[in-house]
Amino acid sequence: MADVVRPAGRQDVPTLDDPFPLDPAAATEFAAHGHVVVRGLASPEEAAAYRPIIEAAAIEHAWNKDQPAEAGSYASLFLQSFNLWRVDERIARFVLARRFAGVAAALLGVERVRLYHDQALCKGPGGGRTPWHQDHYYWPLDTDRTITMWMPLIDLTDDVGSMTFASGSHLLGDLGGTGIGTEADRRLAALIDERGVPTRTHGAMTAGDATFHGGWTIHSAGGNPTDQLRTVMTVIYFADGARVLPEVTDAQEVDRRGGGGGRPPRPPPPPHPPPRR
Repeated sequence: MADVVRPAGRQDVPTLDDPFPLDPAAATEFAAHGHVVVRGLASPEEAAAYRPIIEAAAIEHAWNKDQPAEAGSYASLFLQSFNLWRVDERIARFVLARRFAGVAAALLGVERVRLYHDQALCKGPGGGRTPWHQDHYYWPLDTDRTITMWMPLIDLTDDVGSMTFASGSHLLGDLGGTGIGTEADRRLAALIDERGVPTRTHGAMTAGDATFHGGWTIHSAGGNPTDQLRTVMTVIYFADGARVLPEVTDAQEVDRRGGGGGRPPRPPPPPHPPPRR
């Protein structure tokens, strides 16, 4: 595990390692639809304690904070930061929380999950709509058992709301897409329309509520029409035992070096020994 920076004058934050009483129906809903909302996964007080720490680090370390914010460009959607758990031990406590990982494992139906990476998304006032996309397009993993926790650290009213999901689209698997952008947005919107895939948003959310969605679940997010920064923290997990694919795309190579920690591809299986005669 990488070293975690220990800031001077450390501010205490709540521990998040107690088990969460997940309704068994949530796992059934996730398996069927590829997404589910878990209300009260963190309390508003817990979210409030972490918000200023995560928000400050997210803004400071955003890869696109100095990028030209041209209308409609990816850089204009939100400030985006990765692996903040490596920056501050307080953020690591949030990202590595057993409470969150336990829910992720239960929803995936696996005994254990591993951290892939965290991602902070700060959508500013007037920030545009996030196009339709599939997250797993970027991930160099040899498993489909991947899941993202998306937790707002502020209350989201209906006019901002949570993400919109194409329910059941995770069962379609890899749709041969491209990265987030206009082309993928149009193609996936057409596919949703042509196949009659129902879409759903979980609406207003209280700080500390969370949605979970699968890696192949098609999803989007609305713009931010408010005058407040919409700060969301996400944590991405994969089922324990997954390995890096033997061959990766250019987009996946970026993630292999980042979220994958530069781990080499899994070796090919050994040849079968000749049969004994």
